[in-house]
Amino acid sequence: MMATLPLETAPYPGEGRGPGPDQSTLDPGLRRGTSYDASRARLETYFDRTARDAWERLTSDAPVSRIRATVRAGRDRMRATLLDWLPADMRGLRLLDAGCGTGALAVEAARRGADVVAIDVAAGLIAIAQERAPQDLGTGRIDWRVGDMADPALGDFDHVVAMDSLIHYRRADIVAAVAALAARTRRSLAFTVAPRTPALALMHQAGKLFPRKDRAPAIVPVGERGLRRALAPLQADFRIGNSQCVSGGFYTSLALQLVRRG
Repeated sequence: MMATLPLETAPYPGEGRGPGPDQSTLDPGLRRGTSYDASRARLETYFDRTARDAWERLTSDAPVSRIRATVRAGRDRMRATLLDWLPADMRGLRLLDAGCGTGALAVEAARRGADVVAIDVAAGLIAIAQERAPQDLGTGRIDWRVGDMADPALGDFDHVVAMDSLIHYRRADIVAAVAALAARTRRSLAFTVAPRTPALALMHQAGKLFPRKDRAPAIVPVGERGLRRALAPLQADFRIGNSQCVSGGFYTSLALQLVRRG
């Protein structure tokens, strides 16, 4: 699923305290509590019933407000960053666009020759993505799916990208989802989170001023140091590669890349 507009979110809970997850939390089958499923259900409802038109406009070239323009620009920068971390020639490679939204990253990866599985919880966003996708993708292809990005039935991938699709989950759920994806990743996995910063906290407080009906599901800020510690059990098989924070106006997102060792 795609990210929501930071200013328009409801107040968010604090990051979970305490130690990172144990090995059972990092099971490839994504053992998790009901919090992951509950968050996913809220996102599905929001993006299919409330925000489809707004996201169709935001991810197009249509005029938007100054606030939304900063979100659009930030998302464009983040997408470009994540694409820079992928090979320029992806022929013969399989990529999972986990939370593909309206499909811009999936299309670019396919144009590089990748065999892309693009999945999102929101059927409405997938419909927009399919309408926008060009007929000619060269040697690449896209398999559009509606469902859970962590579904093991999707198979294995050379690369996985989850852009702004984990920002509504608690740290423990983020780590469990990343671990489940990493278990099926042969080369690299890149994902983004909402970093815990004073500036972002102020934006979210300002979001309380918006009518409740216009608010998106809460974004959960995550401290980078705590997240890196929580990812430590994965480091026998992966090292942390690139990292990049993109911040401007009302968009702030932190990208981390895990690269399989050897």
